[in-house]
Amino acid sequence: MRTTLAATMPHMPADRPRYLMGVGRPIDLIDGVAAGIDMFDCVLPTRCGRTALAFTFAGTLKMRHARLRDDLRPIEEGCPCPACRHSRSYLRHLFIAGEMLGPVLVSLHNLTMYARLMRQLRAAILSGSFQAVAANLRERIDGDAD
Repeated sequence: MRTTLAATMPHMPADRPRYLMGVGRPIDLIDGVAAGIDMFDCVLPTRCGRTALAFTFAGTLKMRHARLRDDLRPIEEGCPCPACRHSRSYLRHLFIAGEMLGPVLVSLHNLTMYARLMRQLRAAILSGSFQAVAANLRERIDGDAD
């Protein structure tokens, strides 16, 4: 993706919106914005939510892991989504029990996380601090969360 963006973006009109379809990991969104992409769409946040994978600013969290059985923390501290009103252990229980509420809540969390990420990137562009913010996010976001 990065190679293709580097080859094609110089030929894209700067006065028109630039759209990248089907790219969806948080790290890819950061790299896409860095390359000059304006819009994205992808099913990944909800597909991953349905399969118990939560995206956070500290990496991914697999909600079925046994280590979450007694974890009373939310998916991500400070996240305003409905899933983060509940504990990781409760959300894990929903997936283990086959309750549809688990996939719904984690999908909502992932969509909220993506909106928060894009808000941060937009603010960084406007403040002239995009490179520093993107570098910090890349370090934290790509990998497994605690």
